[in-house]
Amino acid sequence: MTFVLKGPVLEGELVRLEPLGHRHAADLAVAVDEDRGSYAYTWVPAAAEVGAYIDTQLGRVAAGTLAPYAQVRKDTGRAVGVTSFWDPRLRESGDALQAIEVGFTWLAASAQGTGVNTEAKYLLFRHAFEHWKVSRLDLKTDARNARSRAAIAKTGAHFEGVLRNWSRSWAPGEEGKLRDSAIFSVTDAEWPACRERMLGRLAGRVARRSSGGVGSSA
Repeated sequence: MTFVLKGPVLEGELVRLEPLGHRHAADLAVAVDEDRGSYAYTWVPAAAEVGAYIDTQLGRVAAGTLAPYAQVRKDTGRAVGVTSFWDPRLRESGDALQAIEVGFTWLAASAQGTGVNTEAKYLLFRHAFEHWKVSRLDLKTDARNARSRAAIAKTGAHFEGVLRNWSRSWAPGEEGKLRDSAIFSVTDAEWPACRERMLGRLAGRVARRSSGGVGSSA
């Protein structure tokens, strides 16, 4: 038996993670047309490129290297971003995951600071550790991306360091160049504390939504 990377629908209070498909294209085209100021180091398609972007990600699904999700806000029912399981590493038996990365993440400007990102990460982490029983979960970002690094750190992930010339740069004008990547991780032993930390942060977001308030940070 060989492991197949396939993520099911993951449902929270603020966000529902649905396997990415062309049914999400219209919503995502609207999402990417909002303020793009936070996308300097992240691969986010232009509105006209969303269809091709989805095709590229679905190609990675077919290759078994990616399980991408549309992030759908529960209060509006609209897709406002994308996130993914990525780069699966298998145990020696070949039929179970040893480690997985969470990446290819972006959110519309209007969804940032609402708790959607925190809950999406929580749902992905929980599935990886409690369903797939991974030993390790990775996250990485451009070492220059202070906003992304801060958001990852807030999940409780451990900063491991910067790997130089590690992966493709998505910064404008750096096509074909490599970037330095800041590497973070959570291990299975760390997951219970990480889970409690994330749930604690989410409790306030969910309470504010229920009372009609708006969160102030990612």
